[in-house]
Amino acid sequence: MSQLRTLGELKRAGARPSSGVKDEMRRNLLAKLSAGAKLFPGILGYNESVVPRVVNAVLSRHNMILLGLRGQAKSRLLRSLTTLLDPLVPTIAGCEIHDDPFRPLCRRCRDLVAERQDATEIAYLTPEERYVEKLATPDVTIADVIGDVDPIRAARGGHDLANELTIHYGLLPRAHRGIFALNELPDLAGRIQVGLFNILQEGDVQIKGYPVRLPLDVCMVFTANPEDYTARGKIITPLKDRIGSEIRTHYPTTLEQGVAITQQEAWTERGGDVRIPRYIREVTEGIAFAARRDKKVDKRSGVSQRLPITALENAVSNAERRALLRRETPIVPRVSDIYESIPALTGKFELEYEGELMGGENVGRELIREAVGETFSVYLGSVDLRAVVAYFDTGGSLKLPGDVSSEDFVSHLRRVPGLLDHAALLGAGDGEPAPVVAAAGEFVLEGLYAQKKIGRSEERGFFAVERREVEVDLERLERMRRMKKQVN
Repeated sequence: MSQLRTLGELKRAGARPSSGVKDEMRRNLLAKLSAGAKLFPGILGYNESVVPRVVNAVLSRHNMILLGLRGQAKSRLLRSLTTLLDPLVPTIAGCEIHDDPFRPLCRRCRDLVAERQDATEIAYLTPEERYVEKLATPDVTIADVIGDVDPIRAARGGHDLANELTIHYGLLPRAHRGIFALNELPDLAGRIQVGLFNILQEGDVQIKGYPVRLPLDVCMVFTANPEDYTARGKIITPLKDRIGSEIRTHYPTTLEQGVAITQQEAWTERGGDVRIPRYIREVTEGIAFAARRDKKVDKRSGVSQRLPITALENAVSNAERRALLRRETPIVPRVSDIYESIPALTGKFELEYEGELMGGENVGRELIREAVGETFSVYLGSVDLRAVVAYFDTGGSLKLPGDVSSEDFVSHLRRVPGLLDHAALLGAGDGEPAPVVAAAGEFVLEGLYAQKKIGRSEERGFFAVERREVEVDLERLERMRRMKKQVN
């Protein structure tokens, strides 16, 4: 079909008018399901929940809305709907709204086909060209979405302003025969929502007071935050009724899903030998899981999946900087590098009153410590590390310098009896390079600190847990409880 360049050639080849974009998406989806092909590449963690509902919506030829908190891949899922469109579809060359050659809508194309008949030139559209996306904001106008009269076009063509040839079409008509995606739908003014509904339901709209018939062939998809569904604005009842399927998205339900998403999205390929231990990935992901259940973090705002992605990128960057300064390879991030990624954490969550009192950085440190403790329990929870704890209980201490080479760092670690005996469980067995061993040894110490078996401070490094430190922790918790009661 890509070789056919006129309407007459299309007719002789047996082409027929388009059946509609929703029928096209349904047909292609059925073919993929029959072939067992992967649906929506790059979308992870939704195979058992969101994807089946999206599939049902497409098979039902529904317009749909995705409801979910920030960072739940709503926009990516909408953009992946283009995989259900045909590779190429014919359109009248030069048409602003991608008219079907057999059923043109705009006045320009109707006149062109009437004049040139089978000699009308044909162009072709790719799936990406048939996807139009708009972020809804309160200042969006009906001209942005539907269109407006262009006085310059009227003057140049000598047309009356009521003539359809003077119309400059908006985003929705330009999505004709494609997908129109509108993000944050509740933020759109009510009068614009009326325009959306009217043009879809009735096929007509008024531009500058002149009625225009535009029976558009569009699949409408929307996104919204469920907490903003009625907070900042609302969806008018006729438009809400027109949306066939309302689909809830969610954050990863398991740590494995979260690790897979972060591994896919995070930029960690830095052109050198970068090795990210599995336990470091799980600690980074565990921060997000800890934040989503922490009472000091606002649940209504959510904790974006961008948090572990940016945290891991920052941790790798800190390890990259250290490796460059010490001229060593491979680049291996440690737990201390995750602590250095706090600037990538604090902007990713909103704090409740209790969290505001503590401060974003302190909350971030607590979340990292909690994530380290949980990951430590998985990898080394059943390992006997009493010799390590005894070293500190008998007066030993260890201050790890951050500006030395990994070999020197490991030599400091070896001062603690039994610290590296189980490093093989962390992928740091015999023959592994010093940066890998250094990361494993530090993880053991940070894990014992997270479980409050040893202490740690910026001045003293790692040391024995002191009774006073435990009392201070208990006092702080009791103080937080009292403040919360006062607030309530």
